[in-house]
Amino acid sequence: MADANTSLVNNPNNKPAFSAFMTSKGVQARINQMVGGADGPRFISAVVSAVSVNPQLAECEHATILSAALLGESLKLSPSPQLGQYYMVPFNDKRRGAKVAQFQLGYKGYIQLAIRSGQYKKLNVLAIKEGELVRFDPLNEEIEVALISDEEKRERAETIGYYAMFEYTNGFRKAMYWSREKMMAHADKYSMAFSADKYRDLIAGKIPQSEMWKYSSFWYKDFDGMAYKTMLRQLISKWGIMSIDLQTAINKDMAVTYGDGSVEYVDNSADYAPQSDLEDSYVETVEAADPGAKQGGESGKQVGLSDL
Repeated sequence: MADANTSLVNNPNNKPAFSAFMTSKGVQARINQMVGGADGPRFISAVVSAVSVNPQLAECEHATILSAALLGESLKLSPSPQLGQYYMVPFNDKRRGAKVAQFQLGYKGYIQLAIRSGQYKKLNVLAIKEGELVRFDPLNEEIEVALISDEEKRERAETIGYYAMFEYTNGFRKAMYWSREKMMAHADKYSMAFSADKYRDLIAGKIPQSEMWKYSSFWYKDFDGMAYKTMLRQLISKWGIMSIDLQTAINKDMAVTYGDGSVEYVDNSADYAPQSDLEDSYVETVEAADPGAKQGGESGKQVGLSDL
């Protein structure tokens, strides 16, 4: 396996098709060892299918795709973009001069892993629409809302905030509410690829269509989806019971694992690929020239996992 990984890194332009890589003897031996011979064909088929919907992902170092997929398999999560449990996201690693695949846990993956622990009686995250919030008492963590009953009307309504809660089987309960402005300030502070001012321009239609490709951060593409994940991460990592699998997922979230086993956090900004982008050949690039990236040297800041 090491020889295959080395050849892929040193000869990125000559690497075989991803399907051929996955069926090579060295890779199959590793898959059989980690997944098992009986589940190997299912795993290979699922991963090849997930890669096929994103041509940019197929251009990544194949060893990083395999590592991300094996991590997802160890957590018993599906690589299917339609399920949204985790994503293998292509990144331009400027330091290495190559494209690499990053493991990113989706908010649905958080929910799946939490439910499996058997500790949670209830777990929910919800966007609060304009006119729905009556009050939120942060001291007692009680919310009063008047939800819009018409689903289509609710879908069109402007989002003003986000609510997340869980309740253990023993009755312990925790809840959070963040306004949309607080979420936007949070993203602006901790995401190197997001600017609140640029996002407002994007929403206002001030960004020319010819420049839309520059705004590839998932905070621009699916702000609500990113907000859901942030709320669950804040809630569970600080107050929730975390299984070993959930701890592993949080620790490896947004990481690239190379063929030699080394792990690198290419960018702390992107959390997951929204389902609405499944047909896009997007690729995240961490570079100051990106108008969505922080300027003035902020790109070197350190971000803690609990901050996202």
